[in-house]
Amino acid sequence: MEKLLERNRSRILGDYFELLRFQSVGADPSRLGDCANCAAWIKNHIEKIPGFKAELFTSPRFPSAPPIVLAERPGEPGSPSMLFYGHYDVQPEDPVEAWETPPFEPVLKGGRVYCRGAQDDKGQWFAFLEGVRALVEEGKKLPTVKIILEGQEESGSTAVSALAGELAPRLRADVLAVCDTHAAADGRPSIVAGLRGVASCTVTLSGPAYDLHSGTHGGLAPNPAQGIAELAASLHDADGRIAVEGFYDEVSAPSAEELEAARADAIGEEAYARETGCRPVGGQAGLGMVERNSFMPTVEVNGIHGGYGGPGAKTVIPASAFMKLSMRLVPDQRAERTMDLLRAHLEKHVPRGMKMEISDVRPGAPGFRLPLSSPVFALARRVLAQIDPRGAGFQWDGASIPVVSVLAKATGAAPLLAGFGREEDHIHSPNESYGLDQFECAMEWGYCLTAALAAESR
Repeated sequence: MEKLLERNRSRILGDYFELLRFQSVGADPSRLGDCANCAAWIKNHIEKIPGFKAELFTSPRFPSAPPIVLAERPGEPGSPSMLFYGHYDVQPEDPVEAWETPPFEPVLKGGRVYCRGAQDDKGQWFAFLEGVRALVEEGKKLPTVKIILEGQEESGSTAVSALAGELAPRLRADVLAVCDTHAAADGRPSIVAGLRGVASCTVTLSGPAYDLHSGTHGGLAPNPAQGIAELAASLHDADGRIAVEGFYDEVSAPSAEELEAARADAIGEEAYARETGCRPVGGQAGLGMVERNSFMPTVEVNGIHGGYGGPGAKTVIPASAFMKLSMRLVPDQRAERTMDLLRAHLEKHVPRGMKMEISDVRPGAPGFRLPLSSPVFALARRVLAQIDPRGAGFQWDGASIPVVSVLAKATGAAPLLAGFGREEDHIHSPNESYGLDQFECAMEWGYCLTAALAAESR
């Protein structure tokens, strides 16, 4: 196949760079205007593709939520319809000083585009839709294509999740295509057959009414900074197993077939160490990398804060300290139940003399696994073999895209996740980037999958 990007490289990269310049940090209320401008740009861009009609959807129930972009193009009667999901919000650029280029000014060097959102997820969904656009401009047959792009994925997809039932009649489809994941460790295309769910919260300990002198009050006043460290340490036993009572009761073990397929495409320990700078020794001892990352739940401390952290010394006992926790959940764990179990564990282990508050509770959404025998997977493997002659593998991603489960349930569409990210893209970190070779693959995926669906008959 002729490289799709090279057909109209100047226009495509120009539009891509324009999209990346929007500082659409959806979790930051001060940037709601940037998100709204980005959504308006996307609507106009989609409507330039012949046959598509698009709109910006907002709800009075969520006045502070960025607009949802909805679009549709009627297609070949009798072929499976496709709903395509992506998100235009991005992670905050902090720490800015760690960026080698301006975080919201795309720079092309060494065949890679550096910018916040270059990969996650602006680059992936934009490339996919450019593949669809190429198919339209060739005059080829397409299935009915529906699009939903939101601005809150990085902060929980609150509005889309709550409005999914209301939007369902407009979004019903046969296939839910998502391009927001990674390729296999060896670079081959990879179909995601499962995702972990996610839940999170903030835990705050308070002790004295104000910061105290550590000499005058040391040995008398309870220390929340020390207490929050003790609470964090209580979450796991010495072997790394989650120590929250009942946490594993609902865990659904993988099948032998799933384990074999996951191990076949997994990154090795040495490669992981080279890419991340640390050895893969986290999690429960005695389990392999695949089991720990793809099929077992986790409780992770995302950050601990309390007391003085500036230069030199400040001898205080802080009045309070807090930590951010997140949980990755596997089928058939229920997010609400695991949060209740976590709360009970923390309450049981509150250090003496301190008060605890749990806030910013986000139950998230459950994880899911799809059967390897799914017909949509068979179609995807045929299509991805056109892009890479080595064929496609399967992944059970340790990450989460909670809204996928919500949309699949509301619309009846079979989830089909395939992306072209790599560890070197540094998503969620400074110096995020996306290779033009990856961009080309995502374009081909959009082109070939859409064409294949148009050729299918129900």
